[in-house]
Amino acid sequence: MAAGRRPEPGEPQLNVTMAIKIRHLATRFALLLATAAVVPLLAYGFISLLSLQRGIHDSIIVGNQNVATRAAEEIRRYVSTNAELLKALAADLQETSLQPWQQERILRNYVLQFREFREITLFDEAGASLASSRVEPSRLQIPKDSPLAIGDVTMSPIRVDKDLLPTTIFAIHLARLNQPAGWLAGEFSLEEMWRMVDRIRIGEHGFALVVAPNGDLLAHGDPDKKALVARSRNMAGHRLVQALRASQRNAPVADEYVDEDGRRQLGVAARIAPLGWSVIVEQPTSEAYAAATELRSQLIVAISVALLGMIAVGYFSGRQFLTPIHALQRGTHAVAAGQLDARVEIRTGDEFEDLGDAFNTMADRLVELQENVKRQERQAMFGRIAAGLVHDLSHPIQNLGNSTRLLIRDDTDEESRQSIHVTIERELETLKRFMEDLRNVVKPRPIERFALDVNATVAEIVEPMRAESERVGVALETNYAREPLLIEGDRFALGRVYRNLITNAIQATGQGGRVTVTTARTGDQVEISVTDTGSGIAPERLSAIFEDFVTTKRRGLGLGLAISKRIVEQLDGIITVESELGRGTAFTMRFPARDDRSVRAAAS
Repeated sequence: MAAGRRPEPGEPQLNVTMAIKIRHLATRFALLLATAAVVPLLAYGFISLLSLQRGIHDSIIVGNQNVATRAAEEIRRYVSTNAELLKALAADLQETSLQPWQQERILRNYVLQFREFREITLFDEAGASLASSRVEPSRLQIPKDSPLAIGDVTMSPIRVDKDLLPTTIFAIHLARLNQPAGWLAGEFSLEEMWRMVDRIRIGEHGFALVVAPNGDLLAHGDPDKKALVARSRNMAGHRLVQALRASQRNAPVADEYVDEDGRRQLGVAARIAPLGWSVIVEQPTSEAYAAATELRSQLIVAISVALLGMIAVGYFSGRQFLTPIHALQRGTHAVAAGQLDARVEIRTGDEFEDLGDAFNTMADRLVELQENVKRQERQAMFGRIAAGLVHDLSHPIQNLGNSTRLLIRDDTDEESRQSIHVTIERELETLKRFMEDLRNVVKPRPIERFALDVNATVAEIVEPMRAESERVGVALETNYAREPLLIEGDRFALGRVYRNLITNAIQATGQGGRVTVTTARTGDQVEISVTDTGSGIAPERLSAIFEDFVTTKRRGLGLGLAISKRIVEQLDGIITVESELGRGTAFTMRFPARDDRSVRAAAS
């Protein structure tokens, strides 16, 4: 790992993953902020809105109930006042010795003075007219059996006259006159009551209506529904009328319902106690609660703006808080990827800045430590190479030197010269093979593929090496497959692999041991194995045995197995090793088998 190395192709994905993790951290931070601050505020705001809405609704209902109560009181006072006028007239006429013409004048003056009375007539006990404000015969019917009464004044049910105006008849029983007992009756127009009802308005579309005890509609403030009065519309099924009948108190009642036009109404109703009438005030809920709805919308907008502002502040504060963490994470991943020149710049004036400075100091120290390690590795490698060169070259050079000195002596006979010549050739071949190993480490030689028979190529290497194995007391055995084993490979490169493996096996096996070379066919693969009964290899060293400059021997460069592995892999094969300390080691090579006739012909 070197400082300033270029990123690997897969490292951009690491940056993307890191950015996603930072966003997840920001999301968790925002959720934490929302849980700690926003959620309680939302709950409080929601409860406050509900409470405010309920309070406003209650206040609107109470306001409409007050309107209905005042209207009922005004209608009661209006009717009662006129009933008292008739009662006062009866007192003026009672126990006086007025002549009929005088009584008629008084009655006509009353009608002229109090326009609500259309006609006032004095009857005897039998119902015959004694005096009347009307020139023509009286049309009045005395409401003797009417259940409606205001004190001593009885009242007939309201009817609509030919002018489509509501009227009623007031009557009072006169029992203490100087003449036989009789009745004083007056036809009373309720037109002013209609005007009073018309003046009761709540908002743009809120109107009042008056309902008789039997449910007949007496007055309606909505111009579009006044015709219902003329048609004697019965309102006994109205929810508020039924609620007033069911209620045991004189308090007003309120309810929300859908009217016959499909509009949702807020209705309140109050009793007119002495008459049994009901005053109902209706207002569409959309209008009644318009102010509350607008206020709620304004509060929701205000709360939303406040929440968005809080979230924005939390978001930017969170980003500012997470920026140094992000910088430290980028720096950590960069250093982990080998970019030891990566540094972070944090200027927050707090503990994050101290942490950034500590990170930069650590990175500087890592660069120094890496340089020291590289220097020590180079020194160790050069030492190993030097020791390996001395070990591998000293013996051949010494043999060459001795053979040369013997060769130039005059007393050396021809047979000795021939033996010395063989020694020189062998040692030169050893030096040449050594140089080939070094050259293959720096620049591997390209592999050429030819069809070949594994049994034959292995035998070419094994047979010349029997003499060496016998010299050190190791038995070299072979176990070839019966049928030809065909693969595509480089004969000389594979020979080098076989030679390295067999040589290592012989060197690792003590005197009296055995080295076995086996070839076999397993499925669609050809196997070549070299097994020895030597000392074995420690398990912790097996994983690195095929690396450059790694050896289990006391001396040597450790290039043989590394070069062998490269050659095998270049030929589409694999090489594995199994070993047990004290029992031996087995190297196995596997190559794809070839069975077509063209390959067999080329191999033969």
